Amino acid sequence: MKIAFVGKGGSGKTTLSALFIRHLAAAGRPVIAVDADINQHLGPALGLTDDQAAALPSLGAHLPQIKEYLRGSNPLIGSAEEMIKTTPPGRGSRLLRIVEENPVYAACARPIALDEGSVRLLATGAFTEEDLGVACYHSKVGAVELLLNHLLDGRDEYVVTDMTAGSDSFASGLFTRFDLTFLVAEPTRKGISVYRQYREYARDFGVRLHVVGNKVQNQEDLAFLRREVGDDLLTAFGQSDWVRRLERGEEPALKSLEPANRAVLDHLRSEAESTYELRDPRRYTAQAVHFHLRNAESWGNAKVGIDLAGQVDEDFVLPAPGVGAGAEAHA
Repeated sequence: MKIAFVGKGGSGKTTLSALFIRHLAAAGRPVIAVDADINQHLGPALGLTDDQAAALPSLGAHLPQIKEYLRGSNPLIGSAEEMIKTTPPGRGSRLLRIVEENPVYAACARPIALDEGSVRLLATGAFTEEDLGVACYHSKVGAVELLLNHLLDGRDEYVVTDMTAGSDSFASGLFTRFDLTFLVAEPTRKGISVYRQYREYARDFGVRLHVVGNKVQNQEDLAFLRREVGDDLLTAFGQSDWVRRLERGEEPALKSLEPANRAVLDHLRSEAESTYELRDPRRYTAQAVHFHLRNAESWGNAKVGIDLAGQVDEDFVLPAPGVGAGAEAHA
């Protein structure tokens, strides 16, 4: 399952995504955690020190290597330099699995041992002063979009992505690469403003969206969220001494999380796993092609110097898990 956490800055989306990742790992689910936020805080939320988080390899810095590996023997792609962030897979492309070893994970993923289970963490890399004037943050998260376009994930396997805050999530087709999106919203007018923006994009592209209330203190907060987001409200996470301890730099055991809040995590997992049967590989592949053609026309063709529409393998559909994983893909 490919899961995204979105929300405005300060909503608690990184904290909740980290809690969900911990919860999945504790349940024995294989998890790849992806920090795609412009502010890289997922590592510390998973227990890394600031120095350890700063030492994580950057997906953006390894983009040429990632492209070369994913290109495989796809005859429609002449070289890694001809690939852009939306280049879709085709026959001959290499596909990734969550539970495997490959050069991309060896270069970019780092294991994190949790008090219950473990995960692998991928990070886009922070946006630095060196990037100003020569790059935008969306070029860094482009590596995530490329990976998700080439990823086969089976039942009970997870990629959980902490997305950049606010409407920046819509700056590319990345927001369509998920089976389910959890939008974290505080019970305030500002808290639900991103929801209103995201809802329209979600409807246009068939994105499955659920709102998760956060920092909900009482029934009035809950009633406000229900009034503002209606049936999109899935559940609500309450005030948490456990989270406060985590934010002070402690490392409390997950089993000590308040029962009501742990039940929220159970609800998120149940909802995610029930979504598996709704996956549509043809639609997922078609959306990848849609954004690739749009990017090719708007900037990609001029940048690369060829017509990138020629990279589209019209007979290819991303196969079911277990087919072509770790090797070259076939139609």
